Amino acid sequence: MFWIVMFLAQATAVPSQTERGEALFFDAQQGCGSCHALKGKGTAVGPDLTGLGRLGPQAIAMAARSTVTQYVQVAKLKSGESFPAMTGKKDEKAVVLFDLSKNPPEKKEVAPADIASMGNNDVWKHPPVVNKISNEKLADIVAYIKYAATGSKKAVDPEDVK
Repeated sequence: MFWIVMFLAQATAVPSQTERGEALFFDAQQGCGSCHALKGKGTAVGPDLTGLGRLGPQAIAMAARSTVTQYVQVAKLKSGESFPAMTGKKDEKAVVLFDLSKNPPEKKEVAPADIASMGNNDVWKHPPVVNKISNEKLADIVAYIKYAATGSKKAVDPEDVK
């Protein structure tokens, strides 16, 4: 009987803030992990966020809500296709472009001669800005980033990420 009670108690346990944050970070549709890596997990299209975890909650929240997109350019191909892109590996035969209009980003290998231009981004916005993520969800994500980077399970108050 004791084991049944323990099993039921465990099955109904509320996820911790870092567990909720991890689920949000790696959410297939809107999660940070579709573009960013963290401690070797996720997709390394955008910057790895491990170093970010050593910052305070407000600094991490500011980075998440940033509209600065210095890594993103608008790729215009000679075929007429245009999309927000991050550039990956390139050599004389191919340029790897990650199409950020797709979620998760779609990897495209393009011949340099097929690129009409690469210009400043004036269209694409960082997903937390577009999705207007709540302070509660952002606090969970920040708690997970801090945990993954430092091992600390200290709770992050939603007031600290406004």
